[in-house]
Amino acid sequence: MSSETPAEDGGVEIEDVVRFERAGEGDGASLVAHVHGEIDTLTAPLLRTELDARLPEAPLVVLDLSGVTFLGSAGLAVLVAAKDAVERRGHTLRLVCGSRIVTRALEATGLLALFDVADGVSDALRPTG
Repeated sequence: MSSETPAEDGGVEIEDVVRFERAGEGDGASLVAHVHGEIDTLTAPLLRTELDARLPEAPLVVLDLSGVTFLGSAGLAVLVAAKDAVERRGHTLRLVCGSRIVTRALEATGLLALFDVADGVSDALRPTG
């Protein structure tokens, strides 16, 4: 993670980075964020803003990272901040890595052990315990 590769061209829209969906009904509904593309110094602030706005909504937040093609240090910082924010509310955050790119970035930085990781979105949405 010694360098950040900026996303192509500066005009990045939030739809280029993340798409949200609700799973379930009412107050118990989970939030699934499908993150895609390069999560770097250009796109990470967009992702963080959108996550910060939606994290309080759900007792379970699933970050589906299977569409991520690059995960830089700025993106890793967003994941850690999201985990902290969710846990402060007594809620749960689960990651779906979905690719060696994401898993490798988390392993290389020692962050993988911090996260609850699922094999897929449907797995992540299953109740635990």
